[in-house]
Amino acid sequence: MDFKKVIEIIVKNFEAQGIDYAFIGGFALGALGVVRSTVDVDLLVHKTDLPKIDDIFFAHGYRLSYRSENVSQYVSDVKLFGSIDLLHAFRQRALAMLQRARKMPIFAGQYEIPVIIPEDLIGLKLQAAMNNPERKMLDDADIELLLAHFHNSLDWEIVEEYFTLFGVQEHFHVLKAKYGKT
Repeated sequence: MDFKKVIEIIVKNFEAQGIDYAFIGGFALGALGVVRSTVDVDLLVHKTDLPKIDDIFFAHGYRLSYRSENVSQYVSDVKLFGSIDLLHAFRQRALAMLQRARKMPIFAGQYEIPVIIPEDLIGLKLQAAMNNPERKMLDDADIELLLAHFHNSLDWEIVEEYFTLFGVQEHFHVLKAKYGKT
């Protein structure tokens, strides 16, 4: 996948159409300075923008391979364009993630992209680990990388809300004891 080309398509077209979005997943980790390899692009998008997003991706040769109430996946037969996964924001928690997203420079400042804040990325990683035990090791590692990198600047209350939401408060207390020092 040519990330630079795909990011250019997303940024230019989404901005021109006024689409509310933020990067999540492995690419967001990288934009936040936590390096991990990734093979696709993951976005959080406002659900009301899906028709405009369909038009943009279809015009660039993507096809919709899956859609549910919560997610969409677009794939291209051109390897250069790869796949793009969308998480649909329509519930209050996800809409708040979009509002808290911050612009981050990438590609030596060539683009500024909206990226969800580390606390929200931890929440999404926790959700992914809880929903798919096969991903748990990777997502737990990503959570620890984020905690190690941002421990001094995190809003620990937001992080605790996510762990409470998924019923793993004990794990939160272990991680806070490990990383919560200033």
